[in-house]
Amino acid sequence: MGISATRCHECGANLRFSLVALSKKLSGVLGEYESPVTSALLVANILMFGVSLVLTMQTGEAGGFHILTGISGQATFRLGMNLPFGFILQDHQWWRLVTAMFLHGGLIHIGLNMMSLMQIGPALEELYGSARYFFLYVFTGALGFLASSLTGHISLGASGALLGLVGAMIAVTSKRGGSFMRDLRSRLITSVVILFAIGFMGAFRIDNAAHLGGFAAGFVIGKIYVDREPMNARERQTASILGWLAGAVLVASFVFMLLHFSDPLPGQ
Repeated sequence: MGISATRCHECGANLRFSLVALSKKLSGVLGEYESPVTSALLVANILMFGVSLVLTMQTGEAGGFHILTGISGQATFRLGMNLPFGFILQDHQWWRLVTAMFLHGGLIHIGLNMMSLMQIGPALEELYGSARYFFLYVFTGALGFLASSLTGHISLGASGALLGLVGAMIAVTSKRGGSFMRDLRSRLITSVVILFAIGFMGAFRIDNAAHLGGFAAGFVIGKIYVDREPMNARERQTASILGWLAGAVLVASFVFMLLHFSDPLPGQ
């Protein structure tokens, strides 16, 4: 289509105000033309870590090497960490299922998760397209935290969504033949088994419930998704709806977080 075109001549997508247009602008700003959503998620996680670190400093809990593993619980509570289901149900704080995936407990936590995101995310975003990939990330992360909440955990981090990406990738390899796909599937499954084993041993406070919920949701979506970008008007429309739905849920969740930011802490 022409460089000055305002609409796609095939599907009618608005090239000035749509997920496509937003992805183009993000890719120009972030310098990543293949995976703008992955890059945006990376930036969002880093920004939220910066905010939580500032709040931790205000409470006097960020001295020395504390930054590596010790972000203030007060800061993460106000910024939307996930809580046991009884609390969420009683106070209708469903938005925590989404905001929690952008919070981390320390520099080591966010460092490991963001390295995983940049290793896995670009390949799936290129495969599915930015809109469906964005929905996959947000949906699996939220379901992971729902599983965590139902089992009574207090949790945060991007790992539920990341396990959702791994689940989707395993689903992709299960639908394809060849030695490379078998080898990739074997390595992914081995990594997941090791991660769950470490969690069962109680090391590093790993939340197996969030990981399992995200992984299962990602595997199911990976089985449902067609393993390519949308190719016709109907597929593009469906993908756009999923992308905008994920975006609306994300924005609404952060709006509710800001509205409840000054709520009394538990026990006050």
